[in-house]
Amino acid sequence: MEKRIIELKTIKEGRYLMIDDAPCRVTKISHSKPGKHGGAKLNIDGVGVFDGRKRSLMKPAGDKAEVPVIEKKIAQVLNVIGDAVQMMDMESYETFEMPMPDEAEIKDMMREGQEIIYIEYGPDRKIMQAKG
Repeated sequence: MEKRIIELKTIKEGRYLMIDDAPCRVTKISHSKPGKHGGAKLNIDGVGVFDGRKRSLMKPAGDKAEVPVIEKKIAQVLNVIGDAVQMMDMESYETFEMPMPDEAEIKDMMREGQEIIYIEYGPDRKIMQAKG
């Protein structure tokens, strides 16, 4: 699980950030002004990429934070088995199973031979969209 270190003040909405040891997509950033006893603080809200849980982080703007390096990959659907999809990575030819995505438009396109785009971070994987 690869991570990079950045300064919090450089983060933007829509980017990935580690909040509570989980990779999250930043949904909202609010700044508080520097006060008499400290520098400006950032209140960052995010949604877990793999679990969908809302998380928040409040730290000084000059602090360092971890950014997960999330890989975007392509796989081909080999088989649909109930609520699971068996796939093969198009680069490594590794086969694996993933749960069927919740999104209706992606779910409707899950059939043998369909290429999909998925993201991977450590042991976690998630189907993002169907190609074509």
